[in-house]
Amino acid sequence: MIARISQYVLTALTLALSTACTQGTATGSQWQDRFDLAACNLQTTGRNPYFILEPGFQLVLEGGGVKLEITVLDETKRLDGVNTRVVEEREWKNGKLYEVARNYFAICEQTKDVFYFGEDVDFYEDGKVVKHDGTWHAGVNGNRAGLMMPGTPKVNMKYYQEIAPGVAMDRAEIVSLDETCKTPADTFSKCMKVKEGSAIDLLASEYKYHAPGIGLVGDEDLRLIKHGFIKGK
Repeated sequence: MIARISQYVLTALTLALSTACTQGTATGSQWQDRFDLAACNLQTTGRNPYFILEPGFQLVLEGGGVKLEITVLDETKRLDGVNTRVVEEREWKNGKLYEVARNYFAICEQTKDVFYFGEDVDFYEDGKVVKHDGTWHAGVNGNRAGLMMPGTPKVNMKYYQEIAPGVAMDRAEIVSLDETCKTPADTFSKCMKVKEGSAIDLLASEYKYHAPGIGLVGDEDLRLIKHGFIKGK
């Protein structure tokens, strides 16, 4: 969550002359915010090395009094002319439900890039929904799909995950592809380390770790405690 580069005088010429980035190839100082979705056969089910988009797959992470449960649901939603898969995130703080987010993804058959089309967010207090901050949908108010997980990640890749000006402008930079991640679930090698930030809040940043064939295994204090397919989802 890091705001767009504020040095417009220095970057305006570069941005004006640059063309839309090719999927998964943005490196250096530029943050990729254009993706050739028209060239993709976008699907609601599939996987790449670090992201499983298959109904019933679930990750559970815990740490620092927080529990995060990520579940790929057997549900789809059409956004911006694309059928997307619903991935639900439930977060508890100190045993109380804090947030439920329904995230919408589609995967490119050709490249295995996973694109993010938006989310519906509910925040809870004492068991009641109190706000929906962060909710956005691609195709509404100029919002566009971002890249959640490249099919062929490379160190130094920099790309927008969310493109909803004024609401959600999360972006990511791949720092390493050779991390060792120790978690209660297992120890994973060849993990991808990603620095995430926002174009809205330059001071906010966090590191996430993704294991091959699994997905998210570490997020700040959170560590993976279990993963796999569950029934009824």
